[in-house]
Amino acid sequence: MHPLKSIGILGLSPILQSSACRFAPLFLQQDLRLQCPPFNPQTANIPGDVRSSSRPYSTSHSRQSTKFSQYASFDYRVGASFSAKSRRFNPSRDSFSFDPTDREEGVVTGRPGSGQDAFFTSRVGDSSHVAFGVADGVGGWSDSGIDSAHFSHGLCRYMAKSAREAGEPAETFTVREVLQKGYDGVVADRTIPGGGSTACVAVAGNNGNLEVANLGDSGFVQLRLNAVHYYSNPQTHAFNTPYQLSIIPPKILARSRALGGEPLSDYPRDASVTSHQLRHGDVLIFATDGVWDNLSAHDLLKLISRQMMDVQAWVLGEKGLYVGEMLSNLTQHGGGIEKLGNNTLQTALALSVTAEAKSASLNTKVDGPFAREVQKYFPYDNYHGGKVDDICVVVVVVERSEEKS
Repeated sequence: MHPLKSIGILGLSPILQSSACRFAPLFLQQDLRLQCPPFNPQTANIPGDVRSSSRPYSTSHSRQSTKFSQYASFDYRVGASFSAKSRRFNPSRDSFSFDPTDREEGVVTGRPGSGQDAFFTSRVGDSSHVAFGVADGVGGWSDSGIDSAHFSHGLCRYMAKSAREAGEPAETFTVREVLQKGYDGVVADRTIPGGGSTACVAVAGNNGNLEVANLGDSGFVQLRLNAVHYYSNPQTHAFNTPYQLSIIPPKILARSRALGGEPLSDYPRDASVTSHQLRHGDVLIFATDGVWDNLSAHDLLKLISRQMMDVQAWVLGEKGLYVGEMLSNLTQHGGGIEKLGNNTLQTALALSVTAEAKSASLNTKVDGPFAREVQKYFPYDNYHGGKVDDICVVVVVVERSEEKS
């Protein structure tokens, strides 16, 4: 659709064209800062009603561990959907619903269904805490003959493994530990020769505490009764140059240094970690940049709110919106709802986000968030429409156990 030039891993300091800046994730940090304007999320195209919302949100890098309360009990209903950029989206095939009764389940999407994007979800040990997240393999590694899908899928596989094997007490298992053990597993895996990936992962405690680690330009939003309660900010070295975990093969590293360069490489400790308190009826959306480059937080709010209200998961009453009594029935595994295409609510929401992002990515006339950023920094580039990319979405519907029927 839009031809994108890519820059090799070695950082040879060419004159960067604006089209190259869009896809230069492996370039030297110092070179990028000279050529590409830094991305500032505070001045990005965030809808005013979301940015100035009176509802609380946080942009702080908060505690590295989450203290779980003993007084409330929450369940997490997880659904996922995905679509590789080279494949036609098939809702009946490209979706997944996590069964909370399966104590051993931990899932990574199979290729080629999700391309270089991947996801996982797993219980934390034998507890009712849940870990989940997405990872996006950095495509620039293909210039060096490396498929980053091996890295992103491996990262999710090892993160799921670390959660399943977590010891007691589960309350001490942090999201930094998930990301670190996942990265350590990939580095030790000799079947993964190199590559890089962004990641946005979470651990949700059974008392409603959520801890999130975000590294790169994947991200998440927390929706609460027709409002954006929180949205994450991307971590970038420069425009379209996200933070990334990586493995750099010795030959590539040596060639790079011989030419005076150093490939980008970040670590789990560089992730932004935030803590959040969840409520009954909240909807969490974790997604790779195939969503965020094509849909804003406000776009997702409109999409999700319409569907939640249509099935009376959120209900408009005389005193405003409230969580409907039907919520628990709509999320039950194995009890697909005809109105939702015989899917659970969480899977139906994930499918709708993927379908909307896929449609927007292929639209050459309506500018999405990525196109607007290109136009801001490179007004002569004439970039319009969406941005074709792999898409991966994890949706979590939060339920308070005491309120289940």
